[in-house]
Amino acid sequence: MHKLLFFICWLLLVSPALAQPTAAPSQRPAARQINKLVHTKLTIRFDYVKRYAYGQAELTLKPHGLGTDSLRLDAKGMDIKAVTLRQGSGSTPLRYDYNQKQLLVHLPRVVPAGEAYTVAIDYTAKPNELDAKGSEAIGEAKGLYFINPDSAVAGKPVQIWTQGETESNSAWFPTIDRPNQKTTTAISLTVPAKYVTLSNGRMVSSTPAGPGLRTDTWQLDEPCAPYLVMLAVGDFRITRDTWRGKEVSYYLEPRYAAQARAIFGQTPAMLEFFSRRLGVDFPWPNYRQVVVRDYTAGAMENATASLFGEQAQGTPRELLDWEYAGTEREIAHELFHHWFGDYVTAESWSNLTVNESFANFSEVLWAEHAHGPDAGAEQAERSRRTYLRNPGNFSKHLVRFEYANHEDLFDNVSYQKGGSILNMLRIELGEDVFFKGLQGYLTQNAYGTGEAHQLRLALEEASGRDLNWFFNQWYYRAGHPVVTIDYQWDAARQRQAVVVRQRQAGAPFVLPLQVDVYSGGRARRYAATLRHAVDTLYFPALTRPDLVNVDAENVLLWQKQDHKTLAEFAYQYRHAPGYLDRREALAAAKAAPSNPLAQQLLVTGLTDKSPALRQLAVESLDLKNTALRKAAEPGLARLAATDSATPVRAAALIALGGLKQKRYTALFTKALASQSYREQGAALQGLAPLAPAQALARATAFEADNQGALTVALVNVYGQAGGLAQWPLMLAKYDAADPNGRFAMLEGFMAILGRLDDAPALEQGITRLRDLTVKYKPYVDSERIIGLLKQVQQRQAARPQAARAAALVAQAVVAIEAVK
Repeated sequence: MHKLLFFICWLLLVSPALAQPTAAPSQRPAARQINKLVHTKLTIRFDYVKRYAYGQAELTLKPHGLGTDSLRLDAKGMDIKAVTLRQGSGSTPLRYDYNQKQLLVHLPRVVPAGEAYTVAIDYTAKPNELDAKGSEAIGEAKGLYFINPDSAVAGKPVQIWTQGETESNSAWFPTIDRPNQKTTTAISLTVPAKYVTLSNGRMVSSTPAGPGLRTDTWQLDEPCAPYLVMLAVGDFRITRDTWRGKEVSYYLEPRYAAQARAIFGQTPAMLEFFSRRLGVDFPWPNYRQVVVRDYTAGAMENATASLFGEQAQGTPRELLDWEYAGTEREIAHELFHHWFGDYVTAESWSNLTVNESFANFSEVLWAEHAHGPDAGAEQAERSRRTYLRNPGNFSKHLVRFEYANHEDLFDNVSYQKGGSILNMLRIELGEDVFFKGLQGYLTQNAYGTGEAHQLRLALEEASGRDLNWFFNQWYYRAGHPVVTIDYQWDAARQRQAVVVRQRQAGAPFVLPLQVDVYSGGRARRYAATLRHAVDTLYFPALTRPDLVNVDAENVLLWQKQDHKTLAEFAYQYRHAPGYLDRREALAAAKAAPSNPLAQQLLVTGLTDKSPALRQLAVESLDLKNTALRKAAEPGLARLAATDSATPVRAAALIALGGLKQKRYTALFTKALASQSYREQGAALQGLAPLAPAQALARATAFEADNQGALTVALVNVYGQAGGLAQWPLMLAKYDAADPNGRFAMLEGFMAILGRLDDAPALEQGITRLRDLTVKYKPYVDSERIIGLLKQVQQRQAARPQAARAAALVAQAVVAIEAVK
């Protein structure tokens, strides 16, 4: 599962939001296995009008450990028609009790442990009538979703799809909905013949089923956890590739099918790379990826058939603005789950780390392999920052046996912190030993379940080392080191001292690391281990070193105050090899914008080999500083016109736009001809203050084709220069945008609301801004938004709608301030 997160930009300051559990945490053992699933056979047809699924389930099970005379199944919100015991060609009705959540089936005798038996259930699933909540990561928990089933929304496809994680598949078929169950499957779907179906495994038959209907049967012979069972039905176009003779297919809406290989075409290369790196070939018969509408999360690793939200399909122009952190990363994430999560599944949700941390880690592996070391380090650093930006993460263990709700485990600890820890462990053990250990873990637990202890044992076997110290502090302890680093050169003793103080609460962490000491343009590397609240490390140094680089591998998950001088950071930028070394130096320069050395460093950053760092350098420039602006402008103009990376060109255009200099009018005008929406949006906003009429005219021309940043720019230009005639389109674009897009449109909304003499428009706009701020208050600078709303009121003070504006703003402020 990939969580689809948004990051608020423009005027928003991300603030830590602590999750508020609905119940006190309690000890959560793995689910007891009284009966073990063996095989699941489903026959399903759909009622598009009622949003029902009519199903017959045949479940084959075996009592585990001891014999039993009962079977308890998860079955949420169903109508149970009949329950029978299948014996040869006959069946015997069974007594059962049902409470709308679980079905307790009374068997006619005590079935001995290990003896297989089959229970058949005739049922109706009614997912739209469920009151089921999911998590921040996964959203709703209806299990089965009907999308536009009555074709009420023009242009929107009719689809059915499922989302099983964590325990929602039991909303559309009876099962033992726990991650430590494994089942093979045979799923027959009767659908309108015009639609395509997809489920786990391979399609073994497709036959007519009456006028306008067809029945497709899918079969998976390898066992998977119940939450990994899936189906999808809709008008999909299939693009087929192969890998080592196995089918690799991509299911997209017809209008996006031409881009299937541009989006998913690296999948065979990923399969090859991951198979070779892990020493375990892709363990499933085939692999398919499908994109659906209105998905509740980012993407999901259903066994053999990963499902993606609509962010994973786009037009050729939209694809120009895609970055690795978007869909390509998601594709790697869900594919890697087919080893970690599908092939070996977390024994319990407490051990979710053996699923999600590995999938997060794979994002770094693939970036390194496909795009180079800087790209891998960039992705690793993105994960570290995501974990560290929210103090609410710091009190949570990676392996969590106590929690209020298992949905709460899908967070930045299980994903980003866990992935960062695996990256540390890879460096600590070395590539070959680390991956040999992963091969052992996968092989020993194939098609079964795993937990962190089994991972530790496999890595110990591969390395010959006791790793309890590592797992105890990183898997079974919360938090991370918080350190300060100071430097002292002793001329008399000709040695360099490095003093590292751990300031976090609790015992010090044990931190093996590498230290590079630079003198005369060359580095010598030393291994060291921190163990105490205060550690002083000594290194030979005939002269004062040019730089001492602690954690030279740049992998430790810690918060640090590194008391290097700016000159040392500048040296680090020029000589230390890593992406993070250069990023840290640019951050230090940004913090000292008036220092000439810092200015020089930021200007140098405009030519960094990493597009991400060129963009960071652009965004770090304080162009109000005359000297820095004069030094940076030529580089910015060059980047805006010729840089190879779209995000860098767009960032440079935005920076130049902030200068409001007429000499850049031609540059902005030329950039408007780009095929990139992002670049066009930056150019349009840069043009707006220089040539308002021209910008308004170009915005009008873009009404027929705009997406993403261009849509935001169009709305903001209309806000600055448009009037009531443009308001309906602004409102429609706002309503169609995701939360991030809506916040980015605030500038335009605030500007136009300050001058509209129309009561309905004022109410429409201010009410929307109020509702958006209330919903996302924990994540935004709500006081600043309140201030902007009050500016709207002030601008309306001398206009005909002054009283109405004042009342609406007052109501909005009260609603926002009422949210704790």
